[in-house]
Amino acid sequence: MSQPVFGNYQGYYQKRPAIRDPRLSLFPQSFFNNKDVLDVGCNEGLVSIEIAQGWAAKRITGVDIDPELVASAWKRRRTAWSVRGPPPDGSRLQSDPGLGTHVDHYPASFPYSYGPLPLELIQQASTSTRLRPEPWQPETPLDVCNGSDSYFPLSLVQSFGPQPLLSAEATPQTRFPHNVIFRAADWVEDGIPEDEGGYDVILAFSISKWIHLNSGDDGLIRFFRRVWNSLRPGGTFVLEPQAWDGYAKAKRIHPKLKESYSALQLRPEGFDQLLQDIGFSPGERLGMTGEGGFRRPVTMYIRPTK
Repeated sequence: MSQPVFGNYQGYYQKRPAIRDPRLSLFPQSFFNNKDVLDVGCNEGLVSIEIAQGWAAKRITGVDIDPELVASAWKRRRTAWSVRGPPPDGSRLQSDPGLGTHVDHYPASFPYSYGPLPLELIQQASTSTRLRPEPWQPETPLDVCNGSDSYFPLSLVQSFGPQPLLSAEATPQTRFPHNVIFRAADWVEDGIPEDEGGYDVILAFSISKWIHLNSGDDGLIRFFRRVWNSLRPGGTFVLEPQAWDGYAKAKRIHPKLKESYSALQLRPEGFDQLLQDIGFSPGERLGMTGEGGFRRPVTMYIRPTK
């Protein structure tokens, strides 16, 4: 897509400079735990991947209308898998019982280019009582539980390519990287196969303006109704709407958006009442994040259980 008429900016998150997405800091640590999550308008997948890696989500599906962004998201997932570090407390996750401290993989070519592993790590590997098949096939490549040399540096990913993913049979489906997938689809109009099972959480970060401009008032209402229908009872909808004054700038991207803009009757400040009319609970403001034009409120809505 040559013009970002759907807000499908390449490198969008380079404009929101943060190692971790500040919007996620608004949620309690258990918010995504064991949840099925949908990230609508996932762009290049950074938020989806962060939730899958660090928030113990059971499954997260990122969907975006732009196939190029979705392709980038799949690449980022593999890169994130390649450069992951050890658990911060030096221990394994409970879902990996019985695995001790060990050095899993250090390609033979690397000592010539980057020097040998520290002696203490080699000693740990040589004294491990863990049985190893011959030739050694690690269950968890490059995962060392102690020491700072326990991950695959990003520079090596750029030079040599990412590590291969473990097979789905070797890694639980609820563990990264298999707990995050991406779909290219116009979710507002078509949905995706994962909708059938429903979601515990649906995220809509900075996409309401683009849905509104492209599909009009009726399209925005369809989006909110699809969210309602796709959530399980008791599920949560998280909305980060853009302010109305941002619409005027966005309409300049394409004549279609300019024409649509002139016909819009709904305003972002009325979304809360619209969502309540559909059946959601009154919105709970979680806070504001971002700077400048990216400073926007994040609000949570619940689909009642009855």
